[in-house]
Amino acid sequence: MEYRNLGASGLRVPVLSFGAGTFGGKGPLFGAWGNTDAEQARRLVDICLEAGVNLFDTADVYSAGASEEVLGHAIRGRRDAVLISTKTALPTGEGPQDWGTSRARLIRATEGALRRLGTDYIDLLQLHAFDASTPVEEVLAALDGLIASGKIRYIGASNFAGWELMKSLAVAERHSHPRYVAHQVYYSLAGRDYEWELMPLGADQGVGALVWSPLAWGRLTGKIRRGEPLPAASRLHETAQYGPPVDDEKLYDIVEVLDAVATETGKTVPQIAINWLLGRPTVSSVIIGARNEEQLRQNLGSVGWSLSKEQIERLDAVSAATAPYPYFPYRRQEGFARLNPPIV
Repeated sequence: MEYRNLGASGLRVPVLSFGAGTFGGKGPLFGAWGNTDAEQARRLVDICLEAGVNLFDTADVYSAGASEEVLGHAIRGRRDAVLISTKTALPTGEGPQDWGTSRARLIRATEGALRRLGTDYIDLLQLHAFDASTPVEEVLAALDGLIASGKIRYIGASNFAGWELMKSLAVAERHSHPRYVAHQVYYSLAGRDYEWELMPLGADQGVGALVWSPLAWGRLTGKIRRGEPLPAASRLHETAQYGPPVDDEKLYDIVEVLDAVATETGKTVPQIAINWLLGRPTVSSVIIGARNEEQLRQNLGSVGWSLSKEQIERLDAVSAATAPYPYFPYRRQEGFARLNPPIV
């Protein structure tokens, strides 16, 4: 397993990390993802650790906290061998203190996560969304206090817009607060919007990407192809409305190239899609999920080999999309491109 520094921090993380969204299995969304219990989770954690995957990602909204509880049971007795990442900000109840990132909410949410996880510290706490109703200064001061108290060690964001992340970094610098070192983002061959603004920001500011849904919400598994119906067992029947939008024709074109590369390499479509991400700038770790041991072992096979330059170029070309304004001139016009060369 390869390890990389998380952004500009000294925290070293594996290039593959494990997403515990399938743990617990409560509610219409997370129930469709999976319902891994504590015993099954412990087995998946065993396999991860054997492969060198020691970063486990969860959130307080995953199955109403059950994901954190199951993960806590699965890592019991080996806390020092793992890194725990969890997230907070999204609503976990109907009360006025049950959502957002106010000082009161962050303290209460962190203490709740520690209790469910059965630990006294969280390695990486990420804000699951930007809270426009709370001053950034209050958010960062609260996180600074939680770090000073030893309850969390590093902080990150998730699903922030570019200006939201940059404002947070500027406020942190102005007031000497800890900076976000990670940004958990959606990024895949079928969804490359991360590249327009957030990737250059991450490269410039030392914020590492933790990639969620590298298989485009289950669309890059190799089971969805042009002219064929959606498989009966696909979770997309129940969850498509929750995930990132994907143009079907674009998806089919991408899968056809993935199929060709799979034939050339002897790897699977998901392994190729994940391996492509590992070569992208600013990516610190790609979060993989699995409902069972077979899926996990297949995803773990995404590392330890490399795509050829020609294969990468074909995948780049078929998945390329027109950048929105104001980004498209920098990709189409020589004068603009000279001022801002692409990140490589």
